[in-house]
Amino acid sequence: MFKTVLFPVDHSREAREAAEVVVNVVQKYSSRLVLLSVVEEPTADSPTQDAMSSPETVAQLLESAKSLFSQQGIPTEAIERIGKPAFTICDVADEIGADLIVMGCRGLGLTEEGSHDSVTNRVINLSPCPVLIVP
Repeated sequence: MFKTVLFPVDHSREAREAAEVVVNVVQKYSSRLVLLSVVEEPTADSPTQDAMSSPETVAQLLESAKSLFSQQGIPTEAIERIGKPAFTICDVADEIGADLIVMGCRGLGLTEEGSHDSVTNRVINLSPCPVLIVP
């Protein structure tokens, strides 16, 4: 059913909590697991990258995520991209033929004011496949 699962990771608590759900889904369906980290492009408003999005920090994040899944006996692939998170997540899902995207949710986009800025909300609306949101 879910042959390929895409799991976008970041440094949030919500992403760490979603990892448990990813383990269950991948084990149940013997899915291929692809981890994705998206580094947001610097903009005119914020021309420098913050410490959380440096190449070294992103590499460490992906390695620790791979290690977490490896401990559960789950092989992973890791992709690192630069771009706008929601669009990049959907593009990668399409590229790899993902059957499911699993994401943590901070709940910020669940209000009318926050819905336009929510990566989760944008992914739900743009995704080429089902999206499982872990609150």
